[in-house]
Parts: sequence; C-alpha cells; structure tokens
Amino acid sequence: MNFLRGAFLAVLTALVLAFALGFYGFAQTVHRAGPATPLPEADGIVSLTGGSLERISTGMDLLAQGRGRRLLISGVNPKVTDAELRDALGANPDLFRCCVDVGRSAEDTLGNAAETAAWAKRNGFDELIVVTADYHMPRSLAELRLAMPGAVLIAYPVSTAVTQPGSWQRDITAAGRLAAEYLKYLVIRGREELLSLDEPSPQESPSS
Repeated sequence: MNFLRGAFLAVLTALVLAFALGFYGFAQTVHRAGPATPLPEADGIVSLTGGSLERISTGMDLLAQGRGRRLLISGVNPKVTDAELRDALGANPDLFRCCVDVGRSAEDTLGNAAETAAWAKRNGFDELIVVTADYHMPRSLAELRLAMPGAVLIAYPVSTAVTQPGSWQRDITAAGRLAAEYLKYLVIRGREELLSLDEPSPQESPSS
C-alpha cells in the first residue's frame, strides 16, 4: 500500500508540475503573440465576439483598411439588431451595409468555427484574418483548423489586461480566466490528437 501511495503521489506531482509548466508557457506565448508584420491581405476577416467590442471594432478597422473583402462578426447576441451593432461600433453605414455579415448562431468557440467555416465556404474564401482576444487565439485557431482544414488562418490577437506582465500573477480572477482557457485549449488539442488517429496513414488508402 505504501508503494502504491508513493507511486500515486509521484504521478500526481508530475502531472501538477507538467500543468504548471505548460500553463506558464501558454501565458507567456499569448502575451508575446502579436499580429503579423506586415499584415497580409486576405479573402475575409472574422471577429469572434466576447468580452468587449474591441474585437469587433478591430475587425471593422481592418476591413476599412482593405485587409479583406468582407467581415464576419461571429457569435452576436440574437437580440442585438444590425443597426444597434453598427451604431455601437460607430461604423460607416455604407461599409457596414455592403461588406459586413453578422452571425448569430454561434454560442461558443466551437460554434464560431462552424459559423466561420460555413461563411467562408459560401463566399469561396480560403484565407482569413482571425480577430479575437490574445488568450483566446490558440483555441480559436485550433477549432478553426479542425472546421476548415487547408485554410490559411492569419492571427490578429487583441491585447488584453489578462495577459499583461504581472497581471495574472497578482490577480486571482485573471489567473483563473487564463487557467480555464488553457484547460479548454488542452481539451481541443486532445480532440485533435484523437481525430488524427482515425486518419489513414500515407501508405493506407481510405478504402482499405
């Protein structure tokens, strides 16, 4: 029994240490990540809602700069009308009318990916600029890659207070939000690995 208890504690300690190291690396990575410079033009732009209007306003700015032909705002509350959203953003009415699509079916990141994939397919888009919060970007890209294999995804992370140096180390709320995001990211990466096991090997035909 003592041996089993010792082995269990050793495994538990290793798992906690691995999580802590992985979490620290995740926090450092999302803080340092920034938009590609120079930012290439793409077929379209997608802004994933959540937190604040900054993600959407950033997408509108990129659209106004001609970085993409259309903008999808994914995950908008069904109760919010297009006019209310446009006014809240202070967007150019003509630009909003011609080139902005408002998606209201997504309720989470998985839904964002499905909504974005359908929109991109409908418009024939293969290259997208993805706008979301810095800490949300890794999971968003992972979900989008599963929903849109082969698409070119250009990350445009919006900096947040959660990932600023010293923020999550001093603020339990910020640390909790970042840890929760890291856990969700691990889940989607685990799902990626499971799905890859079902793919045929290069030597194996799909029908074999």
